[in-house]
Amino acid sequence: MRDAVDGVLLLDKPSGPSSNAVLQRARRLLGAARAGHTGTLDPLASGLLVIAFGEATKFSGGLLEADKAYRATLKLGARTSTGDAEGEVLARSAVAVTGDELRGVLERFRGEIAQVPPMHAAIKHEGRPLYTYARRGESVERSARQVTIRRLDLERFDRDEADLYVECSKGTYIRTLAEDIGEALGCGAHLAALERVGVGAFGLKRAVSLETLEAMSPVERRERLLPPQSLLESWRRLRLAADLTAKFRQGRAVPADGEDGDVAVFGGDEAFLGTGEVASGTLKPRRLLAS
Repeated sequence: MRDAVDGVLLLDKPSGPSSNAVLQRARRLLGAARAGHTGTLDPLASGLLVIAFGEATKFSGGLLEADKAYRATLKLGARTSTGDAEGEVLARSAVAVTGDELRGVLERFRGEIAQVPPMHAAIKHEGRPLYTYARRGESVERSARQVTIRRLDLERFDRDEADLYVECSKGTYIRTLAEDIGEALGCGAHLAALERVGVGAFGLKRAVSLETLEAMSPVERRERLLPPQSLLESWRRLRLAADLTAKFRQGRAVPADGEDGDVAVFGGDEAFLGTGEVASGTLKPRRLLAS
């Protein structure tokens, strides 16, 4: 039986299954009627998958726009058809790179850079995901996109392998970053492993593995859920007086003090009500938590 389960689960996705397969498994374990993730991970990748259940799905869109953090392992000296370890090796080159040379190349990729999405991306061309063309051996022209690499640190370097820590804006393809670094080094490279360690304010250390979740009791699983408002930690909070709370819950605009903009709205009893927009002293409801 499926229930009206509302909340946020921080899950440590294993390498191998798709994000959707992991989401559906978690939804069944929680007995939830509705669920969605806030940013997919490739099957090869592991790490933080933020899953919203029930009413929390109304407020999860912001995490799609949030910065992400990764730990990535690059394999130097080999280019693959997919840009990662799952693809066919297209070319091999000798690797004669020093740590200082690698650090110098990394400097070029910090800040705002242009990236061409890989052919195995999920973004669409003429209504179809790019990976559907790639699976047929076709290539289509893609426009470069601007992304921002906020941090790019070398954590380990051993001859033909490099471990990187990356903090980046939404839409950044780490496999493309790996390929571009390999090209700049002159030896080629592909992404050997990838772990997402952060999504917005959420970190991997707070996540539970699928294996651990399966071993829990139904009550323990529900206790792992964060409240829907945890998705809005970066939003300005607005507390309404008791007489205005009922009106706002009914979807009515109410008077509000403070600067204009989006807000997370709470009632006089500190209960989360939903989101709204303040404009010229009036608070208009945007997304409301079901009573």
